[in-house]
Amino acid sequence: MLNALHNEALGKLILRLSVGCLILLHGIAKLIEPGTLSWIGGQIAAQGLPTFLAYGVLIGEVIAPLMAILGWQARLAGLLMAANMVVAIILVHSGELFTLAGNGGWALELQGLYLFGALAIVFLGSGRMALRPD
Repeated sequence: MLNALHNEALGKLILRLSVGCLILLHGIAKLIEPGTLSWIGGQIAAQGLPTFLAYGVLIGEVIAPLMAILGWQARLAGLLMAANMVVAIILVHSGELFTLAGNGGWALELQGLYLFGALAIVFLGSGRMALRPD
């Protein structure tokens, strides 16, 4: 019975699908509402950087999640998603880094799950159930 529950490839697929699909939804929202990219551009400009860098969010929230979901270059996809989350935390959530939410959890637990889930994909790779296993 215990051997039937040991399926590393399935676990990696579940991780890729959950992190990829959940981040992809954020990317789709940004495509549907382009004003969000302008807002991100403003946050980037406030740091003294060029606003066109805001389009990098589409790499981290659309292209990379699709790569992870398909299992094509999954490690690179995880790295891109993790980098996207680090930038999001620095630009928008740095004031909440050491804060607890009203329910006692970390204020950035969603961002943390995305970041650490993406890092897990970097270190685990795609597994066998992928377009291009690594």
